Amino acid sequence: MKQNNIEEIVKGFYELSKPKHRYSSFDYCYNYFYTTEDLTEDIEKSCFELAFYLASWGMFRGSSFILQKNAKYFEETINYINNLDKKLWNIDVDNYNNTNIKKLIEIYNELEKLIVKGPNRSLTLVTKIMLGVFGFVPAYDKYFCDTFRELSNGECGFRLFNKESLKIVKQFYDYNNNIIDKLSREFFTNEFRTGNKTEINYTKAKIIDMYGFTYSKK
Repeated sequence: MKQNNIEEIVKGFYELSKPKHRYSSFDYCYNYFYTTEDLTEDIEKSCFELAFYLASWGMFRGSSFILQKNAKYFEETINYINNLDKKLWNIDVDNYNNTNIKKLIEIYNELEKLIVKGPNRSLTLVTKIMLGVFGFVPAYDKYFCDTFRELSNGECGFRLFNKESLKIVKQFYDYNNNIIDKLSREFFTNEFRTGNKTEINYTKAKIIDMYGFTYSKK
């Protein structure tokens, strides 16, 4: 799974992330959840931060059940996130051990229960939330999953958020950790008020997400 085009592809994505570009919706969402101590103090703002990030990434499109909801729908989700241990923001692909993978799957399952009612599809939506809030997993959208099905030579279908798929992501990181670590150190989120760069780095999982999304989208 060693790839020689990671820096080129990820830098192309990052260069598009101007302060008013939709790609920067990740920055504003992640900054907010990463730095806000009490998400319930202004729960309306917390709900709207999450909802607009999801809208920017197409989660409210016509085929989604979320189209029939508004920001208040995420109130229970915000309460759940607010009660989680802040140490969870320290999880990243480089420390995907068995304990942390178990935690990621537990969070996925809890978010799925809170957000997805009935037979609606959940994989992209829930992982998109996990990326935007915690930055510790890539979003399993169509492009990312297509990329990693190809890179894993069909070893994993990437149709479920499970231990097998997370281990493939970790394996990809292990093969390419030098360049992924370099990009994570060099790339910073945009700050909403000024449009300038913050001191908050893109996570390694976000770098991998950018690669997976762009690789198959071309």
